[in-house]
Formats: sequence, C-alpha cells, structure tokens
Amino acid sequence: MSTPGTEHEVREENPENSENPENSVTEHRLHPVTPLRRAWAPVAVIFGWAMHDPDGAQRQLSRLTTTTLLIGLAVFVPAAALYGFLTWWFTHFAVTGAELRIRTGLVFRRTAHIRLERIQAVDVTQPLLARVAGVAKLRLDVIGTDKKDELAYLGEAHARALRAELLARAAGFEPERAREVGEAPVRQLLHVPAGVLALSVVLSGATWGTLLAAVVVPPVLWFATHSVWTVVATALPLLGAAGASSVGRFVGEYDWTVGESPDGLRIDHGLLDRAHETVPPGRVQTVRIVEPLLWRGRGWVRVELDVAGSSNSLLVPVAPRAVAEGVIERVLPGVTVPRSPARPPRRAGWCVPFWWRGYGLAVTDSVFVARHGLLRRSLALVPHAKVQSVRLEQGPWERHKGLANVHVDTGANKTVTARLRDADEASRLLADQADRSRTGRREALPDRWMA
Repeated sequence: MSTPGTEHEVREENPENSENPENSVTEHRLHPVTPLRRAWAPVAVIFGWAMHDPDGAQRQLSRLTTTTLLIGLAVFVPAAALYGFLTWWFTHFAVTGAELRIRTGLVFRRTAHIRLERIQAVDVTQPLLARVAGVAKLRLDVIGTDKKDELAYLGEAHARALRAELLARAAGFEPERAREVGEAPVRQLLHVPAGVLALSVVLSGATWGTLLAAVVVPPVLWFATHSVWTVVATALPLLGAAGASSVGRFVGEYDWTVGESPDGLRIDHGLLDRAHETVPPGRVQTVRIVEPLLWRGRGWVRVELDVAGSSNSLLVPVAPRAVAEGVIERVLPGVTVPRSPARPPRRAGWCVPFWWRGYGLAVTDSVFVARHGLLRRSLALVPHAKVQSVRLEQGPWERHKGLANVHVDTGANKTVTARLRDADEASRLLADQADRSRTGRREALPDRWMA
C-alpha cells in the first residue's frame, strides 16, 4: 500500500514458512522528504545549547575565525544531512495480520508493536511546510498509552489510505476487506464561520486578561527595577500568552468542521497547520458545555471533551446552544442536556459567599450533571457507564453546616464534582450513583467502529 515514487517497500520473508501471511510482511519507508525533517535534529541541539547558555555560545563564536567557521559548516551540514538520511533509511513500518509494527533507531533499535484492536483514533495532521510538500503526519491514539505513536511523513494520499485501512482493521474487517473499505463517508454536522470565530475570540475574557497583563505588567516592572532583562523576560511570555489566546486560537480553530462517520466524529480545522482528527465512539468520558459571560447575549457556547487515552479535547469552539446540543447528541445518544441544575442550599453561602450560586446538580437516567461558575459557566455531563468511582468529601466547616461534596471519577483520569450539597442528599447520591454506574456499564453497548 504505497504511492509510486514516494514510499519505498521492503519485503521481509521468513523462509521457513513463506505461505503464512504473518511471516510475509511488506514493510514501507516514510516519504523521501522525511530526511529533511530529521536533519534538523543536530541543529536543534546546538540551538538549544545556545539558548541555554547565550554568553558561553557568544564567547565560543567570537573565538572562531572565518576559515574555521567555513570548515565547520562544511563538516556539519553534510553530517546533519547524513544523519537525516540514515534515520529515514532505518525507519520502517508494516501492517501485519494483528498489529502495526514500527521499527526505528539508528544506533539503538526500537520496535513498536501496536495491536490493531487497541487503536482508538488515527489523526492526520499537516503542518504548513508539510502541506507545501504534499505530505502528512499520521498520529495514533492507542488504549493504555499516554504518548501518541506517529508516522511522519507520508504522502498525503498514502496517509489517508493507511488511516482508512487501520480504522477498518480496528473495527474487525479482514485484511483484504479492510483495504477495499476505503475512507468512510462523512455527513457534516457543523461548520464554524470565520467571522463568528473571530468575534468569539474578541469576546473571550482570557484574550482581554492576557492583553491587559502584557500592557500593564512590563511598565510596572520597569519603574520598579529599571532592568531591561527583567522587563523582556516578563513581557515575552505575556505577549506569547496573549498571542496564543487570540491569534493562535483563531489560526488553530479556523475552518472548524465536525462531521459524522461510521468510525466516529471527524474534526477538520486549521488555517496554517491542518488537522484531521477523530473522536472515537464510546470513548468520551465527559462532555463540558462552557458559556463565557460575554457570549451569553448571543447564545453561544463552547463544547469540550475528556476522551480516554486521547488528547483530543475540543468538539465545538463556538456555536449557538441548540446547534451545540445537536452535536452532543451524536456523542452521547439519547442524552438531553438539563436546563436548570438544582442549586445548593442557601446555607452554602457560609462556605463560599456569593459564588455558591454558580454550583448546581442534576441526575438523569443517563448522565450525572454538575455545574460551576458564575462569570464563566461550565456544565459537565458524565454518562453513568463512564463513572469509575464515587467519593464523598466533607471539610470541618462543611460538616458544621451539614454540607458535602460528591466527586465522580472518570476513565480519563478526570473528576467532576457536585459541590456543597446537603449532607443527607450527598449520602443518598453516593449510594445511588454507584448503582447507576454498575447498571450503566452492564447495559452499555460495545465500542465498535463501522458497526
């Protein structure tokens, strides 16, 4: 499965039993443009050293004559190119009957054996230069691992074809059938217009907060210290945070599209770097509906996710609430978002003055729902089947006021908390939620793709 002129095949056969498909594997190399990426590793090491010790780097550079510098470049550039070529040459991957095998390493060899049935998402990403070169990166979410394995780079068509094959194989299709399935059809559910996204960024409190800090803090430090380095060391991170919360967010979430396919919800986004991600069915542990203060007049919300074993955490960057709830229904079938979670008793104001009004709780037949926040409201929905444990917590002052917090832990190592509930209500909730979780897991459908 390779594109002529881009990926190279290596035939690996076991002469003892060449008729067994497990012993006859076609290995592939990455795209020939990959050595250019790998060649930057030695440059990155030197650059990192220079940034770590700029004075030492400047002293070493001042000692070099023009002749020495030219000789060093004449040696270093070919060495970096050779390193890139050799790391590409010794990197192979192959899809066998039961696993994806990735062999890497120039000096120390490493072979990753990724069981196909444990693959839960395969994302295709294209940084800007990769888009220019017509290549893409394949990133794999595997159950039980925190770090993503990746294949970088493949030809764009090859990456999409390999993604489709891996998803089909993970869904249980036979190897021959998996290659014929191809890319699953997609039905578009949501597209975020650029104008709406830009306005939502402008109306975000984080954007104004970081910009205000970037404008106010450096002058204050200058009058306090009269040190240029202190001001620069403080201003640069603040400017970077301001850029990430405004321009960076717009660039990353540009052209956000959500589509439904048999292998999960497809998410495509990015202005410079394009990403093609998948939210695997059945792996979503928590859905959060976030409603910033300045968005309420327009009825906009943001939908975030906790997915077990995956870093994909955003489903909808901005959308009208009705549209966002329609997308949530595709993630959590049959779930209706509660409109008015019950507030804690008024005596909770003795524990958390004023802000206690932002807390709330609702429990339906399918989800545990907790709300918090007044200026930036957040409503967390946890399917009963995804609850791993339930805990009750009381501090001394809460015991005095007859209140308690109920914590619900999910499979994504996250916790959702119903705060400042009546102590008797919390005790009943603790027992009832444990029963609901057992029943939910028993009745939950298996997580299968392309069913």
